[in-house]
Amino acid sequence: MLITLLTHNREFNKRSNTGQLVLQVLGEQAEQIRWDRLLPPTALMRQIEAGGVALVYPSATSDYFCDISNIQQFILIDGTWLAARKMYHRSPYLHNIPRVSLQPSGPSRYNLRPNQKIGGLCTAECVIEILQKTDRVAEAESLQQRFLGFIKSPAMLRGEARALLRDAARKLGVDFEDVCA
Repeated sequence: MLITLLTHNREFNKRSNTGQLVLQVLGEQAEQIRWDRLLPPTALMRQIEAGGVALVYPSATSDYFCDISNIQQFILIDGTWLAARKMYHRSPYLHNIPRVSLQPSGPSRYNLRPNQKIGGLCTAECVIEILQKTDRVAEAESLQQRFLGFIKSPAMLRGEARALLRDAARKLGVDFEDVCA
């Protein structure tokens, strides 16, 4: 099984991106491809044409698979929910791929970005669900542990949360440095 992260350009430098955890934990069982609106990735196009590939993407209709046991490659759009929706709509080659819509076993625990989609999962959580549903329990547990450490990381809290607090203070007309001193 291969996990392919089709990653938005802005995600490569975001410390809050969980796709990096997937790559670290799964090693050669995962790959990351930079999404390009005008130039679809050639290797990915060949993989799609060969079959056994499914796109993990929410579906409001019934045009998705429930049985994922025969899928050899899962493509996940790695970006914010807004970016993912745009990427999907701007990538016609993704429209005819069979889709998998995950039914999460619980709510998302991802807390590093505001405005998360209700019922949505971050990239790492999606991969954890896939690993669990394909009986790759040890890998799912390893990624879960790495993910839980990542979302509670003091460095993440200092960086991302500090930026959010600074923006909120600015909107309120409060000097952020005075508040945090």
